[in-house]
Amino acid sequence: MRTIAKLFGRSPFQPLQAHREKVRDAVLKAHELMEAFYAADHARVAQLAEEVSTLEHAADAMRQDLTSQLSKGLFMAVDRSRLSEILETQDNLADMAENLGKLLTLMPLVLPASFQGPFQRFVEVNFKAFEQVYAMVQQLDELLESGFGGSEAERVRQMAMDVAHSEHEADVMQHALLQKLFAEDERLSKSEFFLWGRVFAQVARLSDTAERLALGIRRTLELK
Repeated sequence: MRTIAKLFGRSPFQPLQAHREKVRDAVLKAHELMEAFYAADHARVAQLAEEVSTLEHAADAMRQDLTSQLSKGLFMAVDRSRLSEILETQDNLADMAENLGKLLTLMPLVLPASFQGPFQRFVEVNFKAFEQVYAMVQQLDELLESGFGGSEAERVRQMAMDVAHSEHEADVMQHALLQKLFAEDERLSKSEFFLWGRVFAQVARLSDTAERLALGIRRTLELK
């Protein structure tokens, strides 16, 4: 807790950036899980799902400590409620990673050949949106130093637009995948059909949440 308090003394954004690293650990582990899933290594998927859950718990514990520090009346260069909202949204990305792992361990799910390529591309664009917003959080100290203006602010606005573009790409891909899923209706069991729909939705939540985080950062910028 003392270390976290020291972080607030340096910059209101450094705790957010430290938490970002915990979240990224969980998301990258979920990406590793997806590789095991493509290889139909169900034992490895189960192992990695447990590791993602452990990493998500670490991110959540840090979020709780940071939220406690935010409520103690520390001087902030930005609105506390806005920073708390960004922190909560960022933490949700680790939740999305954990939930994906849980879904993929409900039953041995086999990736149909008909949407193998499209599904993998869909997964990658969602993880891309996460990496884009991860990079945005890195720019917050530079924004503070520039007074939330100038070329640094324009750069962050463009980064937010890039995240939104990736989220849109993911939406289009998800729709196409659902069409393929319905075309496979007769060849899949009811459980498989239902679970695939849930998996598509859960993967899409990565880019949805990344876009929401990017929007929260941009709104903070617009208030300055």
